[in-house]
Amino acid sequence: MPHQHTAPSFAVIPGSRIAQVVDGRSAELVRLIEDAYRLHGTGGTVNPPSHFLRFPDRPTARIIALPASLGGESGTDGLKWISSFPQNVAAGLPRASAVLILNDPRTGYPYACLESSVISAVRTAASAALAADRLSADRERPARVGFFGVGLIARYLHRFLRESGWSFDEVGVHDLSAEHAKGFTDYLHRYGETGRVTVHDTPQGLIRSSDLVVFATVAGTPHVSDPGWFAHHPLVLHVSLRDLSPEVVLGATNIVDDVDHCLRADTSLHLAEQRVGHRDFVHGTLHDVLTGRLRPPAGRPVVFSPFGLGALDLAVGKHVYDTVRAAGDLLVIDDFFHEMRRYG
Repeated sequence: MPHQHTAPSFAVIPGSRIAQVVDGRSAELVRLIEDAYRLHGTGGTVNPPSHFLRFPDRPTARIIALPASLGGESGTDGLKWISSFPQNVAAGLPRASAVLILNDPRTGYPYACLESSVISAVRTAASAALAADRLSADRERPARVGFFGVGLIARYLHRFLRESGWSFDEVGVHDLSAEHAKGFTDYLHRYGETGRVTVHDTPQGLIRSSDLVVFATVAGTPHVSDPGWFAHHPLVLHVSLRDLSPEVVLGATNIVDDVDHCLRADTSLHLAEQRVGHRDFVHGTLHDVLTGRLRPPAGRPVVFSPFGLGALDLAVGKHVYDTVRAAGDLLVIDDFFHEMRRYG
């Protein structure tokens, strides 16, 4: 007789509770993301391509489905469903909103729904902070950072860098909106940033004055095209994936989180592949760096382009779920699953 499972329960975890779990735990979460990358690199995840829902009447908007399965001791299956509606910003709403569904790998039943804009920001920031740490291991650690695009992701990334042991002599800020640049500058001062904060009027000014450049924009097509701006060989966290022209990409050492994921959907790297007809300009993955198989050479800019794997969202989401459950704080929806008898 097959093993009998208990009746499934279903919990909802709001963003406010998630923030309580992750706040002040940047170093722990970076280690969690490193473990997930190592698992992915050894075949311990299932991470199919993301699926994009686009709208002919709303060309700037999209909703993305990221299905994944995470193996290991804390294994779970699931799906992140994240929307990007840039016009929300002018209406006073955040650009992105998301939910994360966790599924029981034994039964397939979903057992939790988590607000996921915070989880998405956390896994993105932790991934970038991990890459910055490992990719700067053989070079002088950058002391001048520049943020190109200053929304939620930039704020979390700055926080994760600082809480992971980074300090900066200078912090550069550039955004198409002077209001947003001022808002991010105000955040930096409230956070207690000790580096000198400078708002740059031009992309060139920001990039040339930064040894660590963070791209966190909503750009859909490349808008930075002069390789000469990177002649000082900075470390670039290309989080938003579509800022750099093929010329800039081809002049850099390129590290990705997953080759097949990053070279699709008209990312900068995908456009470079279309330009030259091969992928030889991709030097390796972050897993290669973590395991010592790849050490980026000196004398070139180093660009880390993370597509953002659904398995990373699952790792953070499962950690949050386990933490809230252990604290006895789960908000369980009774009788969420109704038809549980085969014949009524």
